[in-house]
Amino acid sequence: MPAKVLVVEDDPHAIELVRLYLSRDGHDVITASDGLEGLRLARETHPDLLVLDLMLPGMDGLEICRIIREETDIPVIMLTARVEEEDRLSGLDLGADDYVTKPFSPRELAARVRAVLRRTSRDSLENGPAELTYQGVTVNLRGRSVSVGGTPVQLTPTEFRLLATLIKEPGRAFTRELLIDRAFGYDFEGFDRTVDAHISSLRRKIETMPPKSRYIHTVYGLGYRFGNS
Repeated sequence: MPAKVLVVEDDPHAIELVRLYLSRDGHDVITASDGLEGLRLARETHPDLLVLDLMLPGMDGLEICRIIREETDIPVIMLTARVEEEDRLSGLDLGADDYVTKPFSPRELAARVRAVLRRTSRDSLENGPAELTYQGVTVNLRGRSVSVGGTPVQLTPTEFRLLATLIKEPGRAFTRELLIDRAFGYDFEGFDRTVDAHISSLRRKIETMPPKSRYIHTVYGLGYRFGNS
């Protein structure tokens, strides 16, 4: 699905590689080499997806992501040279939909762009009941809101999709591959670490709220399940 993609990256070589691969998929690629220019173009051109480097001159990627999330639900894929989990989770907590660790394969990035765009274009979470409740966790599929014990919890769009997928079938063990397909829409395997990072962030948000239950359980060797059923 051709789309308008804004790439904010200060490495000219990386920009050209990304432009080449995304253009091959038919996308209209807009580029910026510093954070302030990237934020301006995001506001002026209204892209369908934003590829955002974490370390940028002028304004860093985390700050851009925070501002963008306050203004729009545009999908964001972050590029980061940081490999520590907390660094990756910082971007996810601010609303990034995915991340790619540098040095990255432009082919992998192009696949993730295709996946995120396809996911946002065929959202099926609104099928079925408008609201799901399990052991104090309430997910409103129409209003895209979540509460735990009656207290609202702010989730990123990707975290919301992941939680909605799990809570629709409490007690079911989902493989990572199935979660990728249901909540992410990727068209091939190899993104287990992305699922794990989102699950970690989701747990920190919903399992620290009263009644502080352990909602999301790891099924070793397989994936995850919601609830104890």
